Amino acid sequence: MTLTVKCPQCQKPVTWDASSAFKPFCSERCKLIDLGDWASEKHAIPVKDDISEELLDQLGYEEADFFKTAD
Repeated sequence: MTLTVKCPQCQKPVTWDASSAFKPFCSERCKLIDLGDWASEKHAIPVKDDISEELLDQLGYEEADFFKTAD
């Protein structure tokens, strides 16, 4: 059974198999356009800060603590 998906950039059908060199994209052009969108931050993965700076201060953590090397 051959799986067919839509190219995320142009929506053309793409066969999902070993012969599809740029899957899930239909071409190198679409792949590079998508890469450029990520590089220019048109796409982003949302991040929620679970720990606020205030909480870290209350717990006694200093920014320099995060860059210490193990001796």
